[in-house]
Amino acid sequence: MGNRYLFVQDDRDRFVALICSGVSLSAAARQVGVSRHSGGLWWRNAGAMKLIGAAGGGGLFDPGQPDGESGRGHPLSLDERIEIQLGLRRGQGHGAIAAGLGRDRTVVWREVRRNSGPDGVYHAGTAHGRAHTRARRPKPFKIIAGGLATFIRDNLKDGWSPKLIAEVLARDYADDGSMRISHETIYKCLYVQSRGQLRKDLAQYLSLKRTARVPREKTRGGETRGRFNEALKISERPAEATDRAVPGHWEGDLIIGAGTQSAIGTLVERSTRFTILLHLPVDHGAEAVTAAMIAQMKDLPGHLRRSITWDRGSEIAAYQQIRMELGAPVYLCDPHSPWQRGTNENTNRLLRHWFEKGTDLNQYTAQDLKRVQDSLNRRPRPTLNLDTPAQRLNQLLLQSAA
Repeated sequence: MGNRYLFVQDDRDRFVALICSGVSLSAAARQVGVSRHSGGLWWRNAGAMKLIGAAGGGGLFDPGQPDGESGRGHPLSLDERIEIQLGLRRGQGHGAIAAGLGRDRTVVWREVRRNSGPDGVYHAGTAHGRAHTRARRPKPFKIIAGGLATFIRDNLKDGWSPKLIAEVLARDYADDGSMRISHETIYKCLYVQSRGQLRKDLAQYLSLKRTARVPREKTRGGETRGRFNEALKISERPAEATDRAVPGHWEGDLIIGAGTQSAIGTLVERSTRFTILLHLPVDHGAEAVTAAMIAQMKDLPGHLRRSITWDRGSEIAAYQQIRMELGAPVYLCDPHSPWQRGTNENTNRLLRHWFEKGTDLNQYTAQDLKRVQDSLNRRPRPTLNLDTPAQRLNQLLLQSAA
């Protein structure tokens, strides 16, 4: 393999070719008549590929390994890369070089763009070495350790999703690659055995408590709903509520516990995503829900109580009383259409981190609900540019006071 690198070029190309053929950095520098320091600078500018062998000698990669000529598709061979280098030195364009190789010009353009050194100069040997390294399978897996692992563990336990964790890391550690990770990598560390350093039992803190990833359900089961022939329909809700342009429009529903015997009421403001939880320790009928809703919302400024959208459940039967007490009309979704309360549906899914399906929700006190409510309202939201619902609502309250 070594002789294939020794094509005649200027001193710098010859130096790089010698190293790629297996000559040590010091020996290559002597052969072209430069100092070892100058040779080191040349090598760094050519790409600074890690050398095999003592004192940085022995070539770019193990000759016993594939040299990049095999694999998926039709990768470029070393000989083709040498022709690309020669063509570039002669001043040929990508199209002319590609025609001589019988390749599409985009193949040559992409090869030069991906494998040129930091100095912008293309060297066939180092390019072939980089391609060889990228082609290896399986790919090394990013190990999650230290402060990154601690950050992920702590926030998973607080109900954050892997996607939210990845987005907050990208914002807060924009200049620190060691603290950046994709949400897919976090999922793999949770679900794939021996990947990373996250304990698999951390998967229990995900909102759905799944032990493996599954495709999102495309359909949702319907529930029996009462009839509200004289109630306002969601189609009558003002446009300002739909586009979130004006705050004060709320969506609500119940989270149901084991055997439908217990429930927690949820209210979410559409523009800020601020959440209010309704404590329903005795029952979740219309009287209890109405009383809890009025108690929680009566102290809000009037411009933050513009409307409430709810599902067609019997618990909202006293909607006229709610409208009179709060000055907020109640709009009802179409039958079997919970997606029309999308903000509330998403929030209820997040709340399942604390209130698992099939559990008795009566075990939670009003103080428990307040702690969960505060935790959720302090969580950064991608839809709010990573502001928190509490920050956004506080801004509105300060504006109102001013």
